[in-house]
Amino acid sequence: MHNRKNALFAGSDGGAEHWAVVASLVETCKLNGVDPQAYLVDVIARIVAGHPQSQIDDLLPWAYATPPLKAVA
Repeated sequence: MHNRKNALFAGSDGGAEHWAVVASLVETCKLNGVDPQAYLVDVIARIVAGHPQSQIDDLLPWAYATPPLKAVA
């Protein structure tokens, strides 16, 4: 609900679309147990460093999720 109110002040249709993309990424990070700020900083750094487009799936939020710990019997 809070995101929807903020999107009203995006300034333009294009700005609202960009806001929706960022809000979606942040929420997807949260759902996958990933810190959104750390995720965005890392992804931007990788893109700037020349991350290959053919491996774009490696940059998705669920690729950052830590696997659950297994109990040792």
